[in-house]
Amino acid sequence: MQHNYNVLYGLLILLISLMTSISDVRAEKAADIDGNTHKTVTIGHQVWMQENLNVTAYRNGDLIRQAKTNEEWNDAGANGEGVWCYYNNDPVHGTKYGKLYNWYAVHDPRGLAPSGWHIPTDNEWTTAISTLGGENIAGGKMKFNGISQWQSPNIGGDNSSNFSALPSGMRGIDGKFNFISESAYFWSQSEYSPTTAWYRVINHHLPTIVRSSEEKVDGLSVRCIAD
Repeated sequence: MQHNYNVLYGLLILLISLMTSISDVRAEKAADIDGNTHKTVTIGHQVWMQENLNVTAYRNGDLIRQAKTNEEWNDAGANGEGVWCYYNNDPVHGTKYGKLYNWYAVHDPRGLAPSGWHIPTDNEWTTAISTLGGENIAGGKMKFNGISQWQSPNIGGDNSSNFSALPSGMRGIDGKFNFISESAYFWSQSEYSPTTAWYRVINHHLPTIVRSSEEKVDGLSVRCIAD
């Protein structure tokens, strides 16, 4: 009888361990104002969207300006106006990678994230990364493995967190597009200086996720975190 009890107790502990693992993909989905649905993933005590944001309007229904030309992109940044684009202005990239937004869209009081969600702060990014073992290895745990999505060599990529980062590239201060298939750039909502804000980047050639600041006029991907 004692042996059977020990076996049952061991199975119970194993079940609890599996249910409270560091990262867990949730079956439910989060809907945004454009009608897109996003799978979610749990990292520690945080719930994240498993895909990049892909909306054309703020939470209140106001349209976000789309900029195709460098002139349109630079004009929006100069006026502190939120703006979005597809990488290389190609909607095909939007289907896979979502949209690129400048930081003014991220910080707009009308709300870029769907109801019940927000753009992560710098501290919330740090919490997720710490849960996954720190900056030196968390990038590998957050990006897809292999080279079907990421340029070779995809160092450390195993997506064990199920965050499923894709190398969506970015749009720079000059309006030019760079680093698709090589790097994933994600805004935080936290300001660093009057002209820059904190972001995170995952690269194909490293297992790290790097914290740095970027010009607010640049175009980066956005992930949302539950309120």
